[in-house]
Amino acid sequence: MESESARMSSAAEARFRIDYPNSKPRVVKDVAQRSWQRASFFTSLRFDAAPRTGEGWSMQAWLSDLAGRTKALVEEVASADLVVMVSSAGTSARAAAVIGEACAVRKVMTMALIIGSEQRSNEELSKTLATLRPYASMLVIANDDAYVEEMLAALRA
Repeated sequence: MESESARMSSAAEARFRIDYPNSKPRVVKDVAQRSWQRASFFTSLRFDAAPRTGEGWSMQAWLSDLAGRTKALVEEVASADLVVMVSSAGTSARAAAVIGEACAVRKVMTMALIIGSEQRSNEELSKTLATLRPYASMLVIANDDAYVEEMLAALRA
């Protein structure tokens, strides 16, 4: 049986790849190198479709920290005062729904920063805004990648 990684690297799957570079993981990794008080940084979200009973939300989700270790989204949200989601303009930001749902259950404030808007059309930016809006108490279109660090400093992360 072919692994998921091998299948996704195949020529048949290449047609689904996005042609522009995703700066989001690089921005998060760069910002995470700074000195922060209690901030934790994660670069990806993986979903398990199995429903959870008694948790008040519908799906198990796993985060990856910068070292590649897996952490449960629910546990990370439970220990948070604020969750800041960083998304690239022009992406669907589907993970925001799961993160937003977990934060709503635990009554944790959410914020979303959209980066890379200068390289995307207004239509693409609007798509990302519409996806994030229901799940973020505060939604900001960042002028550049440095804004992520500036916002975290202002929030005293």
